[in-house]
Amino acid sequence: MANTTSIGVIGAGSWGTALAFQLARNGNRVLLWGRELDEMRDMIQKRYNARYLPDLRFPEGLIPVETLDEVLSETQNLLVVVPSEGFRPVLKSLKPHLNESANLLWATKGLEAGSGKLLHEVVLEELGDRIPHGLVSGPSFAKEVARGLPTAVTVASKYEAFRQEAAEWLHGDTFRAYLSEDLVGVELGGAVKNVLAVAAGISDGLGFGANARAALITRGLAEMMRLGDSMGAQRETMMGLSGMGDLVLTCTDDQSRNRRMGLALGRGKSVESTMREIGQAVEGVGTARVVYQVAQHHGVEMPICHQVFRVLYESHPAESAVSELLARDLKAES
Repeated sequence: MANTTSIGVIGAGSWGTALAFQLARNGNRVLLWGRELDEMRDMIQKRYNARYLPDLRFPEGLIPVETLDEVLSETQNLLVVVPSEGFRPVLKSLKPHLNESANLLWATKGLEAGSGKLLHEVVLEELGDRIPHGLVSGPSFAKEVARGLPTAVTVASKYEAFRQEAAEWLHGDTFRAYLSEDLVGVELGGAVKNVLAVAAGISDGLGFGANARAALITRGLAEMMRLGDSMGAQRETMMGLSGMGDLVLTCTDDQSRNRRMGLALGRGKSVESTMREIGQAVEGVGTARVVYQVAQHHGVEMPICHQVFRVLYESHPAESAVSELLARDLKAES
């Protein structure tokens, strides 16, 4: 059943705008704010996001605003959708304005650079545990969500009432929201799959074919599960929407920015030129370094993620990276 609550979406990129579409389509009053003032003024005037979703007019109930104060003066129900490097700064800016009625959901995928922390750990550091919080993640491309195409995601939170409420914000005729208590598993799946999508793109960019791609996805899932085991995630989560589901999606469809980064690297382009060409955050690039560091810390073998790190940060040739993976010693599948 549709909700009729007010929700503020912090972050007006493609994914934030798409989720704002879904929230509004589901009967909510949605205030959308992004940091680029000129872009927000353009959205207010034209009723569409010219940069990211130019072909889709905003539904009734989606209200772009110029300032964060406009959002916070109306609602304490917040959905944060910013790149992972901006996640902690956004929380710091929100903290003085949050009261006991606040609810915080996020759709950011990644780990914090430097610390390697999961984002719910960042929330606890910045806001404590007084505010119900959780995340939404799963196999979902922004354009398809904005168009109302069938999508299923996971809403994870340790707060049972908020978990249900946040799912109801989103759950609609073509958008299914499943519930989970496994924050660690849902966050890891959403982060690691971006690195593995770069690997799949590199393989395809080199012309190594469908067999190699399937092998990378399958063995990549094994890496994800090993890291999850070491960090306390539930294996069922890794096999679900926010793990295997999101991994398959991002490794196989060119709507994925991470896969497109890998394709470009496999074809001999540089990271810098590809970032400029894509024009949006490519989470797998930064996450590759963090996942490598976290895996080392936990003593977890993640050879695919390690090779992606080497290509991105050690100028290791892409063809050599894939060839080395395929030439690894015989071992049992596990």
